[in-house]
Amino acid sequence: MARVAVVTGGTRGIGEAISVALKNAGYKVAANYAGNEERAKGFTQRTGIAAYKWDVASFEECVAGIKKVEAELGPVDVIVNNAGITRDATMRKMNRQNWDEVMDTNLGGCFNMCKAAWEGMLARGFGRIVNIGSINGQAGQYGQVNYAAAKSGIHGFTKALSQEGASKGITVTAIAPGYIDTDMVAAVPPEVLAKIVAKIPVGRLGKAEEIARGVLFLVADEGGFITGSTMSINGGQHMY
Repeated sequence: MARVAVVTGGTRGIGEAISVALKNAGYKVAANYAGNEERAKGFTQRTGIAAYKWDVASFEECVAGIKKVEAELGPVDVIVNNAGITRDATMRKMNRQNWDEVMDTNLGGCFNMCKAAWEGMLARGFGRIVNIGSINGQAGQYGQVNYAAAKSGIHGFTKALSQEGASKGITVTAIAPGYIDTDMVAAVPPEVLAKIVAKIPVGRLGKAEEIARGVLFLVADEGGFITGSTMSINGGQHMY
């Protein structure tokens, strides 16, 4: 029977590529989204993948979301924590709301989703969790103390939770993408983007499908000996 996978932030950018790749690999996929109804509707029409709306920053909504997915598709065996936001500013200009929103979504969302699905995975003796970190969580980035802290936290979260799941058939891994050709990166001023690309040894931005390929590798049933590790997919920009 096909395994059920939930991808947060799964209707656009890297998340969309992951959702589509999982579907093509035979998984039943639930793509979570937070706000853009039209975008989500278009995604479902285009891909045939069901979209489910909830805010990963809310624990209660994550619990209800997992219950709904399981009622409609079956037990959730795979979670890809991809949802993320930015509220970039230097320390002088960043306010507490900028900090809290990014931490609650990017890092808190990982806790909420894992907590909501953990008991079911334990009961079935199987689970695959992949948390999407960032090169900026490894190397830091000017004007992103909130984002870098949250993404760095994901890497520590992954290592700690993997130890709890290792003997129970649950693997917890992370992927740290570099600069990927998505809407988020497209919003970077052209002159800044040119400087970024110049620092990438392969000489280009990454593709969302290249991150999805890494996810497929990590969530496979045969991937049970890979846990606690972070896969860097960044074109050689940061070797960590």
